[in-house]
Amino acid sequence: MIKSKLKQQYRIFVVEDNILYAQILKKQLTDDGYNVKLFHNGRDFLASLDEKPDVVTLDYTLPDMTGYDVLKKIQRRMPGTNVIIISAQENITTAIDLMKNGAYDYIMKAPDTREKLSNIIKNIREKDQLQKENLILKDAVKEKFNFRNLIRGNSREIDHVFELMDKAVQTQISVSISGATGTGKELVAKGIHYNSKRSNKPFIAVNVSAIPEGLIESELFGNEKGAFTGADSRKIGKFEQANGGTLFLDEIADLEIGLQAKLLRVIQERELVRLGGSETIPLDVRIITATHKNLANLIENGKFRKDLYYRLLGLPIELPPLKDRGNDIILLAKYFVDEFCKENEMEPKEITDEAKKLLLSYHYPGNIRELKAVVELACVMSNRNVIKANHLNLNIDNNVQNLLATEKSMDEYNQEIIKHFLIKYNQNVRLVATKLGVGKSTIYRMLQNKEIE
Repeated sequence: MIKSKLKQQYRIFVVEDNILYAQILKKQLTDDGYNVKLFHNGRDFLASLDEKPDVVTLDYTLPDMTGYDVLKKIQRRMPGTNVIIISAQENITTAIDLMKNGAYDYIMKAPDTREKLSNIIKNIREKDQLQKENLILKDAVKEKFNFRNLIRGNSREIDHVFELMDKAVQTQISVSISGATGTGKELVAKGIHYNSKRSNKPFIAVNVSAIPEGLIESELFGNEKGAFTGADSRKIGKFEQANGGTLFLDEIADLEIGLQAKLLRVIQERELVRLGGSETIPLDVRIITATHKNLANLIENGKFRKDLYYRLLGLPIELPPLKDRGNDIILLAKYFVDEFCKENEMEPKEITDEAKKLLLSYHYPGNIRELKAVVELACVMSNRNVIKANHLNLNIDNNVQNLLATEKSMDEYNQEIIKHFLIKYNQNVRLVATKLGVGKSTIYRMLQNKEIE
């Protein structure tokens, strides 16, 4: 049904001075399902060119001008128009010259001309449809990754983030994003990539902390078959996958110190050699990094290379914690409620003033992820189309209240919060990771490093 409709909308102008032959072509193309209009001279055809045909079949010898002259006028007025030259004489030199000057194809008048023409136009139509679909897809991606569609908020803090993202889009500078877990660091990275000149190329995200130390080198740089035990085949690393596009290295602070030197070398040289290989692979990759840790402190403690830090720093973007974004909390809450109700085919719900006050008074250790979880649960718990304060699961026991009474670093707060929930849920790491929206490997690593007793 859709294809039939597309054919009916597809317009073909047949320019042919032989009236009988023109009618034969029209019948063939009309039977194929196209909208066909006939012209018997170049003047009348050019007078109707503003009607924007999708395809023009053009007789090379017309009574008032040559097909070459008509083609040049088409190219001046409507460049890109699909023009098929139909000639009674076979002349390879002329055919090549016409196609160099913009003709899509050149065919001879012969018994099989109608069949050839039908196939050529079918190919043109499919090509045009694919181009239209690609444009629609590009527009959809551009709209989806519009900064204000991607990151909801009107606060001064978020406006500043948008300003920095806009600066990042204009150049190829590296970008380093900092902020607490759940503040939207990957969304910022995606927003920069999909609004940059690299938007048609890959965006590859790697959570460094989620990959075991023994596999991270292969994951980033790839390996050849037999490079190590278990390497049964060649593996293309994330750098190669991102070639031409953007590589987002999340939780970069967790990269093992020995691999930091190799990462620095790859970034500086813009090339890599896979593990176990000898081939040098050139790279054109934009690097965006993110972390919730203080890299300056890690440098002082010898856990992060200063030279790599300055290579990655580029344009720094710091994301504010949700508790500092004021009325953005309500804007985000409304957005999450609307999305949840739409996805679950529920009636729209309003948030009462009392519930809004409660939302604004909370400190959100889990930031945006926590707010989303809270309001989605509230949608389920509310019986009607109103979310009240008692539907918001924001209860914090005295241990966490006391936690906030003392000023600490974000890392220390994170450690205390994870410790609190491990006790609450009987050391169930999987459950705690799900509740807080962090990776299990992050908690295991903190336990292993005795960051959490």
